[in-house]
Amino acid sequence: MNLYFIVEGKTERQVYPFWLGYLLPELQRVKNPSQAHTNNYYLISGGGYPSLYEEVEAAVENINISQKYNYLIICTDAEENSVEYMQQEVREYFLENQLNLENTQLKIVIQNRCIETWFLGNSKIYSRQPQSQRLLDYNRYYDVSKECPELMGKYESDVHAHFHEAYLKELFAARNMQYSKTKPRDVQEEYYLQELQSRSQRQANHLPTFQNFIEFCALIRSQLKSI
Repeated sequence: MNLYFIVEGKTERQVYPFWLGYLLPELQRVKNPSQAHTNNYYLISGGGYPSLYEEVEAAVENINISQKYNYLIICTDAEENSVEYMQQEVREYFLENQLNLENTQLKIVIQNRCIETWFLGNSKIYSRQPQSQRLLDYNRYYDVSKECPELMGKYESDVHAHFHEAYLKELFAARNMQYSKTKPRDVQEEYYLQELQSRSQRQANHLPTFQNFIEFCALIRSQLKSI
């Protein structure tokens, strides 16, 4: 079993390898796509959207040459679009550019609205008595401890992702923690991932795109066991 990941940005490039280590410990990361042999994965960042698509053509070529990859997984944000729109956009890119995966399945993972939206699903980062006026305002606008983060609006921001990241930073600050896209330390930890999984299990209608990613990893785990 070999997986080829194209993730959107620098945060995903740092977080996904840790998460895959917890969810799919049987897989070892390779530094070059040609190094894949048995139970490996290759992961590269597209450097944002839409530059992520620049990696897709090279990925298809690498995969078809090696004939060793079972899945190509493209992970990108929904941002201001719907999940369905982004899924269709990826498929249309393949059609318009005549990209054909010969013996490999395509898996599209949409982070709705962005990966910080997923991170907001950890119920244990919420402060019961926040002191920050900004955090109080955010909480009055939308209580992500009770409502699905993926359904949250953008408050006074131009785009959803900016507000969702700002909300996350305020929650971290209230716990004397720090979050940045370049150093997302705590979200890399296994306990953090487990809390997101716990939230999605308790509230089945919360974090649906995160659940989609988890279900995919569970599918891969079951396939690994059957080999």
